[in-house]
Amino acid sequence: MKRGHLHHLELWRDDATATEGPWPWLLQQLGYSRTNTWATGCTWSLEEAYVVLESGTDHVRGRSDRRRSGMNHLALWAGSRADVDTLTNEAPQHGWRLLFADLHPHAGGPQHYAAFLEDDAGFEVELVAEEPAAPA
Repeated sequence: MKRGHLHHLELWRDDATATEGPWPWLLQQLGYSRTNTWATGCTWSLEEAYVVLESGTDHVRGRSDRRRSGMNHLALWAGSRADVDTLTNEAPQHGWRLLFADLHPHAGGPQHYAAFLEDDAGFEVELVAEEPAAPA
């Protein structure tokens, strides 16, 4: 049953058509493939779900603020705890900054293993480990 599963997400970005940078790197690392491009955007697909990066004519350029009304962050399954650690270690070289570093990898609580990353435009991604954390 598909009810409730992600169909797609569309993010408006100043650099939506870039082949390098935070989002192309992260989506590739998570198994997405670039499946469609046009003058103002592109689509990254993984099985039936997809992410659109767009900077169309209605796009207002500028930094996102996750604390304002709107989307706070996108949470994605990132594999094992080791996979989350690898992505976290590599992310700064690709335009991501670790949030809540003093609480990492348990910023979401003691039983929640994840990395909270922010890109250069202020978008936050939570990379969640599929394995439960060890009991405290």
